[in-house]
Amino acid sequence: MTKGGMESVELFTTEGKGRGLKAQKEFLPGDVIFAEPAYAAVVFDSLTHVICHTCFKRQERLHRCGQCKFAHYCDRTCQRAAWLNHKNECSAIKRHGKAPTENIRLAARILWKMEREGTGLSEGCLVAIEELQNHVDSFGEEEKKELRADVESFLEFWPPHCQQFGMQLISHIFGVISCNGFTLSDQRGLQAVGVGIFPNLCQANHDCWPNCTVIFNNGKIELRALSKISPGDELTVSYVDFLSLSEERRTQLKKQYYFDCTCEHCKKQLKDDLMLAVKAGESKPSADTVKEVIQLSKDTLEKISKARMEGHYHEVVKLCRDCLKKQEPVLGDTNIYLLRILSIASEVLSYLQMFEEAADYAKRMVDGYLKIYHPNNAQLGMAVMRAGVTHWHAGLIEAGHGLICKAYAILLITHGPSHPITKDLEVMRVQTEMELRMFQQNEFMYYKMREAALKNQKIQVMPEPSNENAPSLFHKKE
Repeated sequence: MTKGGMESVELFTTEGKGRGLKAQKEFLPGDVIFAEPAYAAVVFDSLTHVICHTCFKRQERLHRCGQCKFAHYCDRTCQRAAWLNHKNECSAIKRHGKAPTENIRLAARILWKMEREGTGLSEGCLVAIEELQNHVDSFGEEEKKELRADVESFLEFWPPHCQQFGMQLISHIFGVISCNGFTLSDQRGLQAVGVGIFPNLCQANHDCWPNCTVIFNNGKIELRALSKISPGDELTVSYVDFLSLSEERRTQLKKQYYFDCTCEHCKKQLKDDLMLAVKAGESKPSADTVKEVIQLSKDTLEKISKARMEGHYHEVVKLCRDCLKKQEPVLGDTNIYLLRILSIASEVLSYLQMFEEAADYAKRMVDGYLKIYHPNNAQLGMAVMRAGVTHWHAGLIEAGHGLICKAYAILLITHGPSHPITKDLEVMRVQTEMELRMFQQNEFMYYKMREAALKNQKIQVMPEPSNENAPSLFHKKE
C-alpha cells in the first residue's frame, strides 16, 4: 500500500486511548502535516440545493443533475468529477422516488465505494473502513433505536442489483458515521454544509489543548500544526470548543464520543479559575450573589436563543444590555458567562449597524478570549477578525487595523495562506493599512473620504446572526 502523502505520520496504539498518530518529523506552527480527501461525503439535507455536491462551495446558481433532479453542481467540471460517486446514487434515487437522509446517502456512498474497490486498505489510508471505531456497543436505547431506523431506511434505498452487504457491516458503517463523521464547511469556513468520512483524520486523538487543528480547504481536510511538534510527539486535535469548564467538556466528550478525557487541562482544571472569575478587591461579591448572577446569565441565554430563532434582534440587544448590567459588578473579565453575552451582543449589534457599541463589546470579548484560548486557536482568530471588522465599521481605524493584523497572524497558522477566509483577511489588512496611513496624515480628510467611500465599501457587514455555533470538528448530534 502507498501511504499517499501520509509519510510524515505514524499509526500507533496506546493503552487506554487505542490508536493514535505520531509525527515522523519536526513540524512548525502552520505546517500542513497531511491533506486528505474524503473517503465519502455528502451535503446536509437542508442545503442540497444551495451547496455544490462536489466541492461543497456555496453558489448562487447551481446546475441540477438532469437525471435524479437532486444533486447540484457549480458547473459541468464539478458534475463530471462527481459522476463516479454519483452514478449509483443517481439511479437509486430515481428508483426510490426521492433522496434519503444524509446518513443514508453517506452510508450508501461508502458501501458503493467498497463495492468498487473491495474491502481492506484503500489508497492513501492508514486504516480500513471496517477497522474504524463505531462505538455501537456504547449506544443508549435512543441511539440504538435511531440506528435500527437508519438500517431499515438504508435497506429500502439500497438497489437489489448492487452487492448485498451483511447487517453487521451496515450497522458498523452507521456507527462510524455517528462517531467519526467530520463536519465539512463552506469555502469561507463559516457554515457547516456537509459530513464526510476521513479514515486518517479519525486516528487523531482528542486533547483540549491540542497541537494540531483541522481545516477543510479546497476539497480536502488539512491537519495543521498549531505549535512546534517534534518527531515522536502524538498529534492531537480538539473535538470540542475549549470555552467551557473542564467538567462540562468532559461530560460532553463522554456523551458524544464515549471516552473520559484525561488531558492535562481537564485533570488539572487549567483555566477554570479564569472562566469562573469574579470581581476582586474590597467589593468582592458574596458566593450567593455570584450564584444568582450565573443563574440569571443561564436564563438570559435561553431567552436570547428563543429571540434569535424568531429574528427578534432588538429584543436580543435589550436582553444582553440588561444582563450585562447585572454581570459587570459581579463577574470577572474572563468569566465565560460574561464572554458569551458580550459575543452575542457584539454580533447582533453589528448586524443592526450599531457599530460603536458593538465594537466596545467585541474588544472586551477578545481581551477575555486572549487570556483563555490557545494563542493559535482557529475560533479565536475568527473572533478577532470579526472584532476588527466591527471596529472598522465604527470608524476606529487604529484599533480595527490592529485586530485585523492579529487575526491574520492567527489564521495564517490555523487556515493557511491559500484558504479563502485568509485571502479575504489579507485584502482587509491591506485596505485598513492604507486607511491608517491616510488617517495618520490627515484625520479630518480621512473621515471625509471615508464617508464618501462607504457607499462602495469592500469590507462587508457580518451576515445575519444565527443560533448555530462555529462548525465543530465532528458531525455529532448534541
